[in-house]
Amino acid sequence: MSDSELVSDELIHVESVDHFKRVVDREGVVLVDFYADWCGPCKMLEPIVETIAADTDALVAKVDIDEFQQLAGAYQVQSVPNVVFFADGEPKKRVVGMRGEEVLRRVVEDLSASSDR
Repeated sequence: MSDSELVSDELIHVESVDHFKRVVDREGVVLVDFYADWCGPCKMLEPIVETIAADTDALVAKVDIDEFQQLAGAYQVQSVPNVVFFADGEPKKRVVGMRGEEVLRRVVEDLSASSDR
């Protein structure tokens, strides 16, 4: 993974367990969207997380739960969409189900403010 990917304003599609670890183990806020291709609400959420990636300092990663079942299990993802927010490498908050942009943006802002302290 290149350094430019760590400041990406586009979605990062997780390619392996090691890639996932490198993405979330960083300073700042990382929004991880656990999704499935067959999930209708996940498809509705995608443009929202794309906007958050483009408009905030948060890094946004997507994890296909069918491809990476071990990651889904490790983070107790039992339904999708399931968004886990990391701050400074640690999981801090989870939002399950389809939520509006304002809900996800507020979590990013709250965690960004907390990690700046």
